[in-house]
Amino acid sequence: MRQTEFGMPGRGQRGVSLLGLLFWGVLLAFTGVVLARVFPTVLEFYTIQKTVDRIAAANPATVPAVRADFEKAQQVEYSITSINSKDLVISKENDKLQISFAYDKQIELGGPVYLLIKYEGRSR
Repeated sequence: MRQTEFGMPGRGQRGVSLLGLLFWGVLLAFTGVVLARVFPTVLEFYTIQKTVDRIAAANPATVPAVRADFEKAQQVEYSITSINSKDLVISKENDKLQISFAYDKQIELGGPVYLLIKYEGRSR
């Protein structure tokens, strides 16, 4: 074991180099930018899901009534922009109304690079 001038066992230098610090800083910044762009789309999905669940629980009598209820909710919930009432798939299963939806969201990350997220959901 190597000893220092004071007679204590010595250790090599420890810590992060400047290049390592730069690498981790760039990685954290990129991750933060991606999360900041993805988060609003996740919130929109949960808003759509909540709206569809509420409409299905009310059990409207006709398909146009379901679409009208969704359009009313869309006017109130300004965050629903990815789909409209025509994108809803409405069916009956065991005398229970089922509303399903699916859509894609493209998020530009820079230049020709995009992140594609495919959302789909159905009423509970």
